[in-house]
Amino acid sequence: MTAIKHALQRDIFTPNDERLLSIVNVCKAGKKKRNCFLCATVTTERPVQVNVVKVKKSDKGDFYKRQTAWALRDLAVVDAKDAIKESPEFDLHFDKVYKWVASSTVEKNTFISCIWKLNQRYLRKKIDFTNVSSQLLEELPKVAEESVPSGENQSVAGGDEEAVDEYQELNAREEQDIEIMMEGCEYAISNAEAFAEKLSRELQVLDGANIQSIMASEKQVNILMKLLDEALKEVDQIELKLSSYEEMLQSVKEQMDQISESNHLIHLSNTNNVKLLSEIEFLVNHMDLAKGHIKALQEGDLTSSRGIEACTNAADALLQCMNVALRPGHDMLHAVKQQQQRFSDLREQFARRLASHLNSVFVQQGHDQSSTLAQHSVELTLPNHHPFHRDLLRYAKLMEWLKNTDYGKYEGLTKNYMDYLSRLYEREIKDFFEVAKIKMTGTTREGKKFGLHGSSGKLTGSTSSLNKLSVQSSGNRRSQSSSLLDMGNMSASDLDVADRTKFDKIFEQVLSELEPLCLAEQDFISKFFKLQQHQSISGTATNEAEEMDGGTLSRSYASGIPQTISSEKDMIRQMMTKIFRCIEPELNNLIALGDKIDSFNSLYMLVKMSHHVWTAQNVDPASFLSTTLGNVLVTVKRNFDKCISNQMKQMDEVKISKKSKVGILPFVAEFEEFAALAESIFKNAERRGDLDKAYIKLIRAVFVSVEKVANESQKTPRDVVMMENFHHIFATLSRLKISCLEAEKKEAKQKYTDHLQSYVIYSLGQPLEKLNHFFEGVEARVAQGIREEEVSYQLAFNKQELRKVIKEYPGKEVKKGLDNLYKKVDKHLCEEENLLQVVWHSMQDEFIRQYKHFEGLIARCYPGSGITMEFTIQDILDYCSSIAQSH
Repeated sequence: MTAIKHALQRDIFTPNDERLLSIVNVCKAGKKKRNCFLCATVTTERPVQVNVVKVKKSDKGDFYKRQTAWALRDLAVVDAKDAIKESPEFDLHFDKVYKWVASSTVEKNTFISCIWKLNQRYLRKKIDFTNVSSQLLEELPKVAEESVPSGENQSVAGGDEEAVDEYQELNAREEQDIEIMMEGCEYAISNAEAFAEKLSRELQVLDGANIQSIMASEKQVNILMKLLDEALKEVDQIELKLSSYEEMLQSVKEQMDQISESNHLIHLSNTNNVKLLSEIEFLVNHMDLAKGHIKALQEGDLTSSRGIEACTNAADALLQCMNVALRPGHDMLHAVKQQQQRFSDLREQFARRLASHLNSVFVQQGHDQSSTLAQHSVELTLPNHHPFHRDLLRYAKLMEWLKNTDYGKYEGLTKNYMDYLSRLYEREIKDFFEVAKIKMTGTTREGKKFGLHGSSGKLTGSTSSLNKLSVQSSGNRRSQSSSLLDMGNMSASDLDVADRTKFDKIFEQVLSELEPLCLAEQDFISKFFKLQQHQSISGTATNEAEEMDGGTLSRSYASGIPQTISSEKDMIRQMMTKIFRCIEPELNNLIALGDKIDSFNSLYMLVKMSHHVWTAQNVDPASFLSTTLGNVLVTVKRNFDKCISNQMKQMDEVKISKKSKVGILPFVAEFEEFAALAESIFKNAERRGDLDKAYIKLIRAVFVSVEKVANESQKTPRDVVMMENFHHIFATLSRLKISCLEAEKKEAKQKYTDHLQSYVIYSLGQPLEKLNHFFEGVEARVAQGIREEEVSYQLAFNKQELRKVIKEYPGKEVKKGLDNLYKKVDKHLCEEENLLQVVWHSMQDEFIRQYKHFEGLIARCYPGSGITMEFTIQDILDYCSSIAQSH
């Protein structure tokens, strides 16, 4: 270990001007056994710095390198783990805890002892030595206390501290003296004994000189002692004078203390007076109400704009005085209590006067507005409440003051306003809807024709005649439909378009009148009653269908704090529901009337109502108007669905006549009318999806019903019914270009084409029956394996038999057969669809195809025979053209 110590001193610490005092071989606790050295060092320069340095052996060689250094002043705790039992483990607490295991307990104890001594000598800070044996520390307490007198370098007991002082460098003066002495005695190096003897003789000479000097100075010592005695006497006299001065100053000190105490009391009194003046000024400035304000509150004119402004300013000033933040203890002053009571009386008196005046204004508004109802009774307009709102908005700030100061009276005014205005609006709205119903039905007499009784809007006309509609011939179908319309007034297909347009305009005007009325009233309520319209709310808007009674608002607020109503926006919606409670029932009655007049009116109402709901939701999705119109829209949509269901039901219940041809079925024509009307109504509408769904339901029902009627038809062939009706459907869908029915349009075209071909083949049959049977036999022989050119050698199918069959079908007989066929087709087809020429042209093409087939067989099976038909293709074309022109 000594060799390592010297090596470390030479290689690491001497270059850094440090001296190594103690060393311990350690490794980290719990880690892989990788040894290193902890060294205690001090610097050679002053001020002395004490460090603990970690040194480890380099991985690339046998030399050591300095890894980490800690200042001893940063060491907080030295933990030896166990003071009784010897253990090589110990901890050093610097910025964190470092756990070490020494190679031996002796090295550990020596290192800890050195740390303790260095701390005592150089730092004198309190390092906590925990679990350290007292034997290591008890040997040096006294030496440590005496080891550093007046900054001199004293030796510390212990082997390591002796090492600290075993070498002291010479200063410059000492080096110079030694050099002079060595120069005077050059032989000192070669003859040390002679040099030492010379030094001894010089020392004896110096000692003798010193003794002689001391003896010579004895006289001066006696003189000095005498002077010291005299000085002591002078000191005693001075002490006596100082004692007398101190007694005199003691009395002065007592007087000054009394003066200082008196000044402190005066300063304290002045401070209290300043604070008291500040408190009085605060109360006077913040709790003094001007006489003008008091007069305005007691006698101010609440009818004029100037008086209302004066009352508003006075009320605000009163509120500020009442809401002033009093400092601790103010509320115990009698004057403050009196002023607060006076303010409370003024507030109560003015609140009572304001509430009474506003109640009178509400009542007067009901009377004034009733006088204007007569002039609106003949016009489809609602009275304008803007003047009334404008007059009341002058009191908006006073209402806000009342809401903040006396919520009970504010709540009472709110209830009274709802009561008065709900009755007024109910009269106005009912009269308005009565005028709308009269205009829809023409006159009140015509209204009775529709079964109207009062404002109930019920229609008593029967619709059962539609369900009994039968499929008639094309000649009398329209007349029969007209008679049915005259009976029931309910067939949507023949109602006057002008009546529907009139209904649409009236319904739009009703909604256009209601919407600004509700929005204006909601805006007024928000501004007058100081309720926030745009406060954010959570969740979706629910319908406040339950009517508020007189105590709803009272229960909603306890001590002026909302409990049941989640926001002021809910309160606005509740007030609107109470005031306009009759709008939704009246709208439902009007919708029921329109639906009874004409079920197709539900299309107009669905589009108009959807547009207004969309507009209202863009403004405020949770408003009363949006909620009410949304509820009514549900009813309209239900009526629309009912209209579609009724049409489908009528299709399912349709009956056909057994005596007349079918033609275009009534529900097919009605679908065409419905689709044309719906496309004109729903152009650019918001609820196009509802119509598309209805289209799908209706067209599928039409397809099913057409097939059902075609299967039940006895007078008209099934293919004709399918062909004509699907052709009509295809033409309708092609003309209207309904995007959602593209697949159905293609299906209708396919069905029309298939049944046209089927009808042509069925009706044409075999116009050359014997010739057809002959060639069927020829084809059968070929199918059996006989070559086509050898068929003519068969006895039943020789050339003689072929000529005999051909002679039976001259051109005259063929023309006669085609003429009978044309008459038969004409009898089957209806005039409305105008498909006769199309069918006839298809039959002509089919006949020509059969003719070419026969000629082909003759050319292949009877080559070179010169046998031909009695007529040509041109003859067929001439026959068909002549027959068509003749009819």
